[in-house]
Amino acid sequence: MLSKPKTLEVAALQLPTSKRYQDNFDMLLGYLRTHQEKHLVVAPEVCLTGFDYEHMQTAAKFSLKALKILKKEVDEQIVVLTLILQDADAFVNQAVVIHKHKIVHKQNKVKLFALGDEDLYFTPGKKKKIKPFAIEGVTYAVLVCFELRFKELWKQIEGADVVVIPSRWGKLRKVHLEILSRALAVMNQCYVVLSNASDMDMASASSIISPSGDFIMDDSKEIIAGTIDFREIKKMRRYIVMQ
Repeated sequence: MLSKPKTLEVAALQLPTSKRYQDNFDMLLGYLRTHQEKHLVVAPEVCLTGFDYEHMQTAAKFSLKALKILKKEVDEQIVVLTLILQDADAFVNQAVVIHKHKIVHKQNKVKLFALGDEDLYFTPGKKKKIKPFAIEGVTYAVLVCFELRFKELWKQIEGADVVVIPSRWGKLRKVHLEILSRALAVMNQCYVVLSNASDMDMASASSIISPSGDFIMDDSKEIIAGTIDFREIKKMRRYIVMQ
């Protein structure tokens, strides 16, 4: 079993989404290439295409093409994003974790946001797929946007050191996003890395949150950078025993 590192350099992207898929992909690749020192990079939900319901087939084809390029591009980094992909005759919003040229974890969004018509266009994933997974001694979990609201999912990912949240959360409920993401970090005694879109109608609020609830956030930036200190997780879990 690999030993856990003492620290991890991380980045939560806070990007707008253009109608031009290639422009979005070029922006993402640019950040990955210029921030090779970041061990973990999280991008906003469906950052390459947005929820382009009028062109789902085109979005899925582009996402598949982009995924192949990302697998070639991503080596030592861990990159997390979600993509619109086609599964037989249905479409899914799939979170993928890429590391060392492979998809090391994937899960389809389970909790679809009805106010945004997601339930009309996507097939939900299986709840049991939302679970912790390990990469090089560190235990991760993924919640996609709306899934952050469901307390049973917090229970399901207990034990994760780092929870990553790719999100496209609206500005009208910005306070909810901030409160829930910080509460998750405190409740599960873990780090939360939240990456949210920064379009005019989006909440921004991308952040890196510690187990004590301390956070780094700046809505004016396109990248939120910070350090995960695993000693903080160990200290908090010893100090306040949740049993």
